[in-house]
Amino acid sequence: MILSGEEMGAFFDTFERSAFRLETHQTYTIPNEQAGLARFLAGEPKPEGHNANWAAYVRQTTASGKTIQRAKVVKRPFTEYTRYLMSWGVPGNVAAGEDYRIADVTERPPSWPEQDFWLFDEKTVALLNFNADGTLSGRELGEPAELETYLHWRDLALSEAIPFVDYRF
Repeated sequence: MILSGEEMGAFFDTFERSAFRLETHQTYTIPNEQAGLARFLAGEPKPEGHNANWAAYVRQTTASGKTIQRAKVVKRPFTEYTRYLMSWGVPGNVAAGEDYRIADVTERPPSWPEQDFWLFDEKTVALLNFNADGTLSGRELGEPAELETYLHWRDLALSEAIPFVDYRF
């Protein structure tokens, strides 16, 4: 089943305990991030309030007892996007309460496929499909019969990733 942006957003509004994201790509071409990425690449300072909406959401959500976890796969040398994300994005996410981890697969391939997904409450999988240039090509609801596979990939990613605060880049 194809998911609209509104349907995807509803998962963030209604999950009860946990949300987990696996990010496998090295570059994401997200329209609302392009101006910030350009500023970062130009050597400008991070603007006040950068990523404030997500940080506010994370603070509110984690204060209510829910968890938001993410495992980001990285490979060296880092892409410009990965450098931007790890310098301007992730520190604020972590400060807001997101459990953000890094899985550096430079020396070895990962134990999971290159499929981005969100897993909500260990029962709903939303697959995120990207084109080679990092643009989102679509979202779809994962098949219930495949839930155990995504739980396994989540567990592998978390076991192989280290907390962002402990990662040296």
